[in-house]
Order: sequence, then structure tokens, then C-alpha cells
Amino acid sequence: MRAVVVGGGISGLAAAYRLAERGADVVLVEQARELGGKLRTVSVAGAPSEAAAVQFLVRDPDGGPSAAVRLAEAVGLGAELVHPRPLGAAVAFAGDLRPIPAGTLMGVPAEPAPVDGLAHVAAELDRDGGRPVLAPGEDVAVGALVRRRLGDEVADRLVDPLLGGVYAGRADDLSLAATVPALAATARRSHTLMSAVRAALAERPAGGGPVFTAPVRGMGSLVAAVAARLSTVDIRLGLPVRSLSPGSPGWRVVVGSTRSSDVLAADAVVLAVPGRPAARLLSTVDFLDYASVALVTLVLPEVELPSLTGFLVPAVEGRAVKAATFFDRKWAHLGRAGLTVVRCSLGRYGESRVLQFPDDSLVSLAHADLGALLGRPLPDPVEAVVHRWGGALPQYPPGHLDRVAAMRATLPPTLALAGAAYDGVGIPACIRSGLAAAERILRGWGA
Repeated sequence: MRAVVVGGGISGLAAAYRLAERGADVVLVEQARELGGKLRTVSVAGAPSEAAAVQFLVRDPDGGPSAAVRLAEAVGLGAELVHPRPLGAAVAFAGDLRPIPAGTLMGVPAEPAPVDGLAHVAAELDRDGGRPVLAPGEDVAVGALVRRRLGDEVADRLVDPLLGGVYAGRADDLSLAATVPALAATARRSHTLMSAVRAALAERPAGGGPVFTAPVRGMGSLVAAVAARLSTVDIRLGLPVRSLSPGSPGWRVVVGSTRSSDVLAADAVVLAVPGRPAARLLSTVDFLDYASVALVTLVLPEVELPSLTGFLVPAVEGRAVKAATFFDRKWAHLGRAGLTVVRCSLGRYGESRVLQFPDDSLVSLAHADLGALLGRPLPDPVEAVVHRWGGALPQYPPGHLDRVAAMRATLPPTLALAGAAYDGVGIPACIRSGLAAAERILRGWGA
């Protein structure tokens, strides 16, 4: 079987890896000049840093090793996985940093107890007459459900910043089933939202240990290690895919510029690209809205920081910075003598004005916001790096999972969709998506 994988991010790499492993003749086409997509390790202040994703989950929802851990082990990086220091994170609240309370799920509390800095959550505001919180198959926006059950303050101060830290979106727009699937499942059989949170927490697989991990040499080393296992794959970089159409038989994939194009014949195709280019290539695919973000890494003369990995900033605080990671405090191996490294994230869905600022203005804004949120002026950075990610994070509206299932049902068995646009933004979710896409077309081909 000859397969074409369109997209060289981690989803496409995972698909190509599985197809090559199963003996397929694979061509991987990527528009950029390098593989990895949003997994990119750079040098900042003489040490590795990340241009985007910094970590991935250790475990899958079933309790086993996550798809990212399994892939890292398969390509020889198992011994290089390190874990962050066991420090907590905080939420900015009225000029202070308050620890994210324990016993919550994506900020939704499990008990009617005071939440530090918030009003007392005494009881749910609407119990729906004893019916389950959600009907079978129902999906809702996370914010709408939390506001109705627990009030605006919990939605704005806890749930919204936690979802925003992952998706750069707003809780009022994001699907519960797509972003917090464990809670959606228990809400369909629980009569209160808090009891649904308790049930979801109780159903987590037993076992402690770190939640996150990363390769000690950075995410770029994972990309390089996977690529090194693709010796039989024809990797073509710097080539846009112009069109995809049925061939005779199989598929016809046109790649390259209008002046110099090439036609690839394929028995099967994996589209591992964002929703908009996928929709351009395939009319049956709907594209999603995306949020854009800017990541500003500040290298400061060594300053004292709270004993935290970082903090989140609710939109109601009115700051451009929505999250900050104390990079070298979180990861012991990234410490730099005499320096402090903090990465600030800016950009929320629907709020793109700040992202139009030039780099020096973004650096100044991030530096000022960080000092205000920490409650003291900070020394000027000795180095600052800005990474911009336009259209980085897909926004999953209510009903997203049903729409994806319906789209996939219309596809022939030798065509598959993979990536964050469909199956989740985390690295393990993207890898699972790529592997599943490869398995789909292998089954469709009868391999």
C-alpha cells in the first residue's frame, strides 16, 4: 500500500510511524521547512526552551502510559523523560495569587466548601428536579452549565482560566464533552454537578506519581527521534498540498507551487493538518475557529518567585497575560545560574488586538503584567524571545464530537483525518489521533 500523510506535526509523524511500522510505502508532505509543528525546542539564555508545548501527560484516561510516553519509549527516549517539581499552581485574584483548590476538576468544585478567595459555594442553584445534570448524549458549554449550577464567580475565577490555559478559549464557548469528557460522562448519571465531579474524580485510575513529563532535551528531541525511525518514509518538506481528489484507483495528491507541482498517486491518505486547510482540500470537512496566542519568554536577573510552577489569570482581571510559567522553577534541569526564566502566554479567543502589537511591545506588556501580578516591579529582562502561533488552538463548540463523528462517517475507508482539530489539543491526544488514522486506512485497504 502507498500512503500519503499530509502534515508533519506530531499527529502526522505518529501516523507515518505506524504506517511504516506496518510495511506501507509512505510519503509524508509538510508545508513548513521542518517537522514537528508546534513541538519546537529553541535555545534561550544558553539552555533549551520550548517555542510552544512544554510537557505531556504521563497517563492516559485508562490509567496506562499515555500515547506520548509509549511513543517516546518506542523511539528510545524512555530514559530521558523527566518530571516537573511537585509545586502547585495558582490563580490570580484581585492582586493576589491564590492556590488552585484541591478537589476540583478543571476548576469545578466537588464539595460545597469555601474556595479560597471566592464566595462560599453553598449549594447548587438548580437541581433540575432530581434529573441527571445532562440527558443521554447531551452536550453543553462548560461555562453555561457551571454558571447555572454554581454561579458566575466559580465560572469566571476558576473554570474559565483553567480552560483558557489549555485552549486559549472561553468556558462559555467550549464543549463539556470535548474538553472535560470524564465530567460529561458522570454528569449524565449524576443529579448534581458536584456529585458528578466527585464521581469523575473517584473513577480516575489509582496510583500517584507525577502527572506530566517531558524529554530532558526538549520536545524537539521527540520529533527528531520519531523522524529517525522513518528511514523508509519519503519526507518532503516545504511543499504545500494544493489539491486532493479521487484517482483511478485511490487518490491523487497535488503538491508544490503553481509553477512547479507534482502529482502523488496514493492508495490511501491521512490528512493531519488543521481544520481550515483540511476543509480546503476536502469539501465534506467543516473547519473550526481557532485561537491565536503569543508566548513571551523573559530571562530576568535572578528574582524571588512564589513556590509555584506558575499561575493562571482570569479574563475578568483585565490583564493581557493569561498565564505564566516559572520555567526554571518548574523544571529543575533548566535552571540557569543567576537568572530566572518566566514564560507568559497572551491571547484569548476573540481578543486578537494585543497580538497585533510588535514584539518589543509584547515584551514590555508581558513584563509589566507579570510585575503587577506578582505585586512588585521586576528588573528589566536580559533576554526576551517572542513566539507567535496564529490559529494555534482549535475551539470546540458544544456538539463538536458528534460533528467530527458525522464527518468521519462520510469519508471513504482509505481517507482519514487526524490532529487537534478533531481529537484534542494535548500531545497524547494528537499522537492517538495519528495512530488511529493510520489504523483506519490500513483496515480500509485490507492490510
